[in-house]
Amino acid sequence: MSKVLVVLECKNGKLDPASLPGITAGQKLAAASGGELHLLVVGAAVEAVASLIAEAGFGAKFIQTAQHPDLDPPTAEAWSDAIVTAVQTIGATSFGGTATSRMRDVLPRVAARLDAPLVTEVTGVTGPSSFRREISAGRAIVELALDGPLIGFTARASDFESAVPGGAPAKVQNIPLQGISRRGTAVLSLERTASSRPALTEADIVVSGGRGMREGKNFAVLERLTDLLGGALGASRAATDAGMVPADLQVGQTGKVVAPKLYIAVAISGAIQHLAGMKGSKTIVAINRDAEAPIFQIADYGLVAKWEDAIPKLTSLVEAHKGAHKGG
Repeated sequence: MSKVLVVLECKNGKLDPASLPGITAGQKLAAASGGELHLLVVGAAVEAVASLIAEAGFGAKFIQTAQHPDLDPPTAEAWSDAIVTAVQTIGATSFGGTATSRMRDVLPRVAARLDAPLVTEVTGVTGPSSFRREISAGRAIVELALDGPLIGFTARASDFESAVPGGAPAKVQNIPLQGISRRGTAVLSLERTASSRPALTEADIVVSGGRGMREGKNFAVLERLTDLLGGALGASRAATDAGMVPADLQVGQTGKVVAPKLYIAVAISGAIQHLAGMKGSKTIVAINRDAEAPIFQIADYGLVAKWEDAIPKLTSLVEAHKGAHKGG
């Protein structure tokens, strides 16, 4: 019987929501192959969180735990050791997870060590060993069939729904680990960004600014609108490369891929690199003074105007609407 192993990430003793799309991809792969779904929790001490995940079920047969002091704080070297051991121990026929920054770092190492083919950033599961993914910054879609006793994948979060708890509780199994090594890598510190806004990849609303914002202080106008809407702030690569805002706000092929319910692109021309990171949004609103900007080709609503005029007016309308709603 085939066994699909999905690697999970946890934060603050809970399952990281970023892992949920990877579980969905694993569910689809297990269903296509008629196999079992196994979920792997990696860390220094993960019994408690593994029990919570087991209760949620997620359609998994087993929750596998891989525990070792050197697995926290995470390093790609130590995590790849643990995942390789888990794959070999349970006899997995496929392994994968959500295409987060950590999994992009870890899973290619696992694939190389196990001599297994790995397809990254998949947007769909089309069979027991076949996947759909975009190429050329989303200008074409290919279907890839992988061959071999073991295959790997990373799932693009914006193209898979977040898995929801359900089904019978799973059983928890511990995988004995030996030979875990960081190979000289040391984590010097962990810097956590404190923000009242939702994470960019998890927000229902994203407001992004581009090169046309001209300088960083102008993003304060977008921040006001973002906070009124309860959304997350984003930016194009041109804006982050120019130092207007931090690089972790970048939306695009080489940044974060988002698919919110509402995406507002302000002063963004719509280069193919940026479109690859946000074209999956449910509703796209573009505000740009250039009527020929490529962003208008994919926008559901477009406004040809200067952001200096449009954003303050839009902000005032949102404020008035919220005030009327609160008063009512």
